[in-house]
Amino acid sequence: MIKKNLKILLFIFGIFLFPKGVFAQVDFNAAPNDDLGNVTDEFQELFYEALKQKAIENYDKAIIALQKCIDMDDSKSILYYELGKNYNKLKNFGAAEDALKEAVNKEPDNEWYLDELYESYAQQKDYDKAIKTIKQLVKYHPDYKEDLASLYVRTKKYKDAIKVLDDLDDELGVSDQRDRLRNQIYNATGQKKQQIKKLEERVDDNPEAESNYLALIFRYSENNDPKRAFETAKKLLEVHPESQLVHLALYKFYLDDNKAEMAIESMKIVLNSRQIKPEAKLKVLTDFVNFVNKNPKYEKDLVEITTLVTESAADTKTFVEIAQYYLAKKDNVKAIEYYKKAQDLEPDNFGILRNIILLHIDLNEFDIAKQKSAEGIEKYPSQPVLYLINGVALNQLKEYNNAIEILETGLDYIIEDAKMEADFYKQLSKSFTGLNNLAKAKTFSDKAKALEISN
Repeated sequence: MIKKNLKILLFIFGIFLFPKGVFAQVDFNAAPNDDLGNVTDEFQELFYEALKQKAIENYDKAIIALQKCIDMDDSKSILYYELGKNYNKLKNFGAAEDALKEAVNKEPDNEWYLDELYESYAQQKDYDKAIKTIKQLVKYHPDYKEDLASLYVRTKKYKDAIKVLDDLDDELGVSDQRDRLRNQIYNATGQKKQQIKKLEERVDDNPEAESNYLALIFRYSENNDPKRAFETAKKLLEVHPESQLVHLALYKFYLDDNKAEMAIESMKIVLNSRQIKPEAKLKVLTDFVNFVNKNPKYEKDLVEITTLVTESAADTKTFVEIAQYYLAKKDNVKAIEYYKKAQDLEPDNFGILRNIILLHIDLNEFDIAKQKSAEGIEKYPSQPVLYLINGVALNQLKEYNNAIEILETGLDYIIEDAKMEADFYKQLSKSFTGLNNLAKAKTFSDKAKALEISN
């Protein structure tokens, strides 16, 4: 039970602990220097023609213009930079690298040239050369350090990556993006103890930060250490009694500790919280449905909790699971209620519609079943089960001629389903019996029996 609950806890907390995005994005504030110095009018016209052609994505023409400029004067580093950019656009990375290296050779400290060269290596997935280039860029823009750490991970230089991440954390404070990368490293190296130690240090260094506790709870749970996870959750609650996210963990631990009332209170906090995402709330609700299934005395609390699920947090699957819970208890009325909630969210879900109509049949609500199955036939004219249900309802209402018509129509839509075909014949037999046409009734009864024997 504990292991199962831990898996669910990992799922829920994972929603909050894994942010998106890895690589740093740097926005330079200045354009590269395109001052050509003292050049001829022809040279200048060719250069700006190259820029114009690049702007309208005529990269081949831009390259021709730039090469003419180089033939006239090969001392300008900007020419090789622009040439490299155009080659990159054409994915001619070999030529791009040669051009950009020449630009860097002429102007080694130009960050724009280095950045474009780095981009060329990154597109080629030549990570060793990319690392060498980005090390030069770091002195201009520290944001590149995160890219450097990512490249170290790609090349499996995990110690170097951790060192860069530690330096960044010390310099800038922790970030979700870097933690994602750090977790990648720990997962790749199996360094669970180091990972937990780092998180414990963070809690000690900054005991007011809720995120540090939550990350540690998650990792303890992932490491099958529910006792320490529970203790950390309780500690967080002491430090931040107003915390809502902690209850995503606490309700699980309370259930394992047989403290159902406290678990229910935690669930209510989760379901009322605006901080917690709908998918996490719905997982909690689904988990509680399963709990009540084994502990029926808390059914009243289930009803109360389900009313806390707002439309924004509603989920078809969860309402279907609650409906199935009531089905197992043979409470068809309640089951229909929750199937209808699910249907409100997914009005085109055929399976939900079918289940609702079948429950109306079970409740002897034949008028409703007749109406809903007729509406269903209009929407899903090739679904034979709807013709069968409609025929059943019509037979029960003693509308035998209408039943025969709808059942005979539905037979045409059956494809290799002997059991359903037999059910159609049984209903046709009932229809003809109701009309006192016993010969026809026997014919269809015999057809049904023959199908059942052959299958």
